[in-house]
Amino acid sequence: MAAFQMSEELVGILRQEGAASALQIQVAQLFEDARDDVYRYLMTLGLTPSRSQDATQEVFLRLYAALKGGEEIENPRAWIFRVAHNWGLKVRATHASEHAFDADLEARLAAPENSAEEDMLERERMLRFHRSVEGLSDQQKRCLFLRMEGLRYPEIGAAMGISASAVGEFLRRAMERLRKVRDE
Repeated sequence: MAAFQMSEELVGILRQEGAASALQIQVAQLFEDARDDVYRYLMTLGLTPSRSQDATQEVFLRLYAALKGGEEIENPRAWIFRVAHNWGLKVRATHASEHAFDADLEARLAAPENSAEEDMLERERMLRFHRSVEGLSDQQKRCLFLRMEGLRYPEIGAAMGISASAVGEFLRRAMERLRKVRDE
């Protein structure tokens, strides 16, 4: 998990005008509430942990700039994920020649010590799950992740630039495929 603080750049921008304004407090609170979710989402797009961290900071800088510029954002959480989605894809395309983050390696490094049998069973279970998820289309994976983060269909649609009914169809197909793999 990304245990990171606001970057000096972000803190500096939020403190430029002296005392914290309502806008600065709002962005700081959104950062605290959503940064780990945005970070995890960016990881699902294939960004490395450090790139995901940088991209998360960029998303919140863009939020602050948009709000300070007078943009009215009805649903900041959906806006944040839409920007994270677009920025993450741009970063991933820029660094396409690099290897994607290995979730299995992270799990092995972060896992507490268990018995050899428990470790093997857990690795097999996680490997099957990751393979199942990797077998989903990009849209299905993104819809599934955003739904797991608590976004509703219209919010997911807004973040991905698709209709709410398309979100429902992607989620239905993803769940159907994951159930088939589970039952095998």
